[in-house]
Amino acid sequence: MIRILLAEDEDAMRTYLARALENAGYDVVAVDRGTEALPLLTSEHFDLLLSDIVMPEMDGIELAQRCAEVSPETKVMFITGFAAVTLKASREAPQAKVLSKPFHLKDLVLEVQRIFDSAAELRV
Repeated sequence: MIRILLAEDEDAMRTYLARALENAGYDVVAVDRGTEALPLLTSEHFDLLLSDIVMPEMDGIELAQRCAEVSPETKVMFITGFAAVTLKASREAPQAKVLSKPFHLKDLVLEVQRIFDSAAELRV
């Protein structure tokens, strides 16, 4: 089963996203900040880091950079409601997919599926 680490500081959004991904068949571990996510990336295997960009203590971009150091096989996808932050994320983590809020849950699930479908195609 594909494991997703979700880092989102807004409680309602975190619950909403985790539930949608679990309903789509993913195993989701949800945390409310990057500083809580980082130790999990070093101690457990995750296929995807799904992170908000703007969070307290450690933003999603720094988390993605640290993820690349400690768990380079983990794919990264950002979610954000800030257009300027999207541009920064594209510059600093060009391999990461960025999904801008607001988005429909089916769009999130489709983007996650695309990430793993394209990875499977590369292995064939």
